[in-house]
Amino acid sequence: MKLNKLKNILISGLGMLALPAMAQHEHHQQPAKDSTRHEMHDMKSMDHGNMEHMNHGDTTKTDHSKMQHAHQMTHSFSLSLPMTRNGSGTGWQPDATPMYAYMKHNNKWNYMLHGSVFLRYTSQNFNNKNKKGQDSKFSVPNWFMGMAQRQVGKNGLLNIRAMVSLDRIFDGGAGYPLLFQSGESWNNVPLVDRQHPHDLISELSVGYTQRINEQLDLTIYAGYPGEPALGPTAFMHRMSAFNNPDAVLGHHWQDATHITFGVVTAGVRYGAFKLEGSSFTGREPDENRFDFDKPRFDSYSYRLLFNPSKQLAFQVSRAFIKSPERLHAHDDVTRTTASVQHSAQLGGDNKWISSTLVWGNNSGGHASGNTVLAESNLQLNKWAVYGRYERVEKGSDELLSDSGNLRVGYFKLPVSAFTLGLNRQLFGFANTLVQAGAQITVHSLAGDKTGILEDVYAKTPLSGQVYLRLTPGLMKM
Repeated sequence: MKLNKLKNILISGLGMLALPAMAQHEHHQQPAKDSTRHEMHDMKSMDHGNMEHMNHGDTTKTDHSKMQHAHQMTHSFSLSLPMTRNGSGTGWQPDATPMYAYMKHNNKWNYMLHGSVFLRYTSQNFNNKNKKGQDSKFSVPNWFMGMAQRQVGKNGLLNIRAMVSLDRIFDGGAGYPLLFQSGESWNNVPLVDRQHPHDLISELSVGYTQRINEQLDLTIYAGYPGEPALGPTAFMHRMSAFNNPDAVLGHHWQDATHITFGVVTAGVRYGAFKLEGSSFTGREPDENRFDFDKPRFDSYSYRLLFNPSKQLAFQVSRAFIKSPERLHAHDDVTRTTASVQHSAQLGGDNKWISSTLVWGNNSGGHASGNTVLAESNLQLNKWAVYGRYERVEKGSDELLSDSGNLRVGYFKLPVSAFTLGLNRQLFGFANTLVQAGAQITVHSLAGDKTGILEDVYAKTPLSGQVYLRLTPGLMKM
């Protein structure tokens, strides 16, 4: 009964989260570069209204302050932090991180909606015919996230969030082609060289934060599904990966728990630090992407966040995950991650750079090994250049599970991938951007001493794609 009650509360929040989409045409009639005027107009109108009340003697100075604050969205889990620090789940990004979103305010609630849709054609291992992983497809990676926030009393903050993905509808149960990707399954067969689709409902969460003073916050967060205190900001929410449609190859070593069916997190922030602990369901989502999986609360994690400046965000975390993979139900995993994110405004209109460095390690089970990722996005108004370097260690029983050439025994297979991409904004409407982009990925198998990867995939596999993209415009702070 408690679970059904929580689910009903969370689902009811979806109605509120749809409001920004309906209101975007009212508040953002110009492309992103003109959005400042609309935000400033809202603020001036609000201040003018407040001044009229003050002139009539109907509002005290304290009431004016409360009304003004209601129109200024803060961080999801702190009245003392800027909203630009929002990451996925309860995580942090640098305060200097740009935000692309729609916003709407009323007297009590603040609303935000953001997301991304890629209409793209991808071709994997296109330079090696009749080799493993060669596949081409039109696909539509996508996600949408809404948030509703309101202040409770003087120092309380309530936050409701929902995230939706239509991956399963557009790309099918096996997802989209992605060379050397692995994790999860379709029709009880492990997915190899493919990125699995995300669940239709990827987050339904509620959080409450009590501000003790400007330096101290206490937060409780619950999601079904939600994200535990583990890893960096998930790849689709990182601005360093803003223009890259692909999931990272180390996803199941770094941030795969961003969709967890059952999670409760408690956190305490003091100044630039935040310490969090979570109890959550270790099992990753099943093949049915439209249902709500059984909550287990059989795993736990802890994370330390540290933002020493507006430009930097550090995190270290560890989790003890019970039976994450359904096809390897007896394997428990200890996952350890560390990351640093950097963002900086470069001056001028829509000019910024954002970078991320991540290390992830799994110990225990078939997926033991290390991953390293470095990625960056340089935005120069309408043009963007971005890149990603990855090195992953995957087991032979995982990467070659669908290959008839699998040799006897278990061994680690290191893979490196370097991606370079170019993106151009074509035009904007109603604070929505339409972009075009292309990228190419070069894979290196030099670290494989067995030679089996070259036999199966060929030497130096290449992958590429072209795409059109829709995304909300840049919010001007």
